[in-house]
Amino acid sequence: MATFETFVRAFVFCFEAYAAIGILFASVFVFRGVQQVDSEAQGSGVGFRLLIMPGVTAFWPIFLRRWIRGIQPPIERNPHR
Repeated sequence: MATFETFVRAFVFCFEAYAAIGILFASVFVFRGVQQVDSEAQGSGVGFRLLIMPGVTAFWPIFLRRWIRGIQPPIERNPHR
């Protein structure tokens, strides 16, 4: 049983570390970096930034990579644009 408990403790620790890093990253990215990754976010209000914060917290590695590389999402080219 001690092995399973050690595994669970390690898993929870990793999850907490991932979430803590995500919250720290999101609090910086949402107010500074989102304009560099998505040009449509320029001039958006605090409500929009608070709305995207949980998603940025969860998927912070993807947003960090895009922010570092300066990758913007592709522009949609469909009949609705």
